[in-house]
Amino acid sequence: MSRYQPPFSITPAILNLVIEVGELLGHWAATSGYSSPLLRKENRIRTIQASLAIEHNSLSTEQVTAIMEGKRVLAPAKDIQEVRNAILAYEALPGWKSHSLNDLLKGHSLLMRGLVDNPGVLRSGDVGVYRGTKLVHMAPPASQVSRLMNELLAWRSETDLHPLVASSVFHYEFEFIHPFTDGNGRMGRLWQTLILSEWRAELAWLPVETLIHHQQESYYQVLGACDRVSDCTAFVEFILKNIVAALQENIQSRSAAGNVSEEMSGEVSEQIAFYLTKTESLIRKLLQQNASLTANELAAELEMSPRTVERHLKKLQEKKAICRIGATKNGHWQVL
Repeated sequence: MSRYQPPFSITPAILNLVIEVGELLGHWAATSGYSSPLLRKENRIRTIQASLAIEHNSLSTEQVTAIMEGKRVLAPAKDIQEVRNAILAYEALPGWKSHSLNDLLKGHSLLMRGLVDNPGVLRSGDVGVYRGTKLVHMAPPASQVSRLMNELLAWRSETDLHPLVASSVFHYEFEFIHPFTDGNGRMGRLWQTLILSEWRAELAWLPVETLIHHQQESYYQVLGACDRVSDCTAFVEFILKNIVAALQENIQSRSAAGNVSEEMSGEVSEQIAFYLTKTESLIRKLLQQNASLTANELAAELEMSPRTVERHLKKLQEKKAICRIGATKNGHWQVL
């Protein structure tokens, strides 16, 4: 039996978050949102785009979609390779076991093929994590990596912790050990998804990475804070809050999609509704009611900044849910 025990505490906040995730999962299952092939594809695209964007990949969700569909994309070769690798890795996910070192190495090999010299091999040199020129984390010596990973995987195999907590602890410990020369961030997020999907298969399709991407600075800050106190409790809470938020967003998007589709007809309209976030669906609905609304007027209605509304309008146009007819001042929106 493994004597390795990662440093963390079960707090009331963690217990409450675990309960909340369970309740939301029940609601999510009841809506059957996760079972929609279109929604699964959309969530997988968002997951891949966000996880790679955290690592400075430049491709948009539209470009990731095009690559997934076998279309040509004009972008840096490295960024395209990262997306192709991630697509293959997430497709292979159901065949792996989260406690297996061999599967972990296979995962890294698939995820980092053509991007590093020795994909699927534990690092043989020392590494540090930098933000700009500042060293924010010095990983354990290379001589300790094999032992630490075997201990962590043995703990994963034997722990009776709830998978929501265990997956978050594993994620943090993996990032702390930093077992590979590169690709540790995306591997840590991939492996947490694997652990969660072993508990509930539908969690393989939940795009938690999208929310982490939007809170990227907080993600790094909480990792650093946990390093300083040698305790990952705060990271567990952070990840669980993001899982709650991801479930809430998917449930709300499903609900908004249902409301919009009632006012629209045809398969294309239904697919558009599933493709939009809650806020995008709301903006689209407002524009259906009044096509001449400006960004400032929408901002006042939605109680958000005009700049935020403009970003949502741009996304809606990229998703071909709306288009602009005429000039900025005297034109109007057309809902597609």
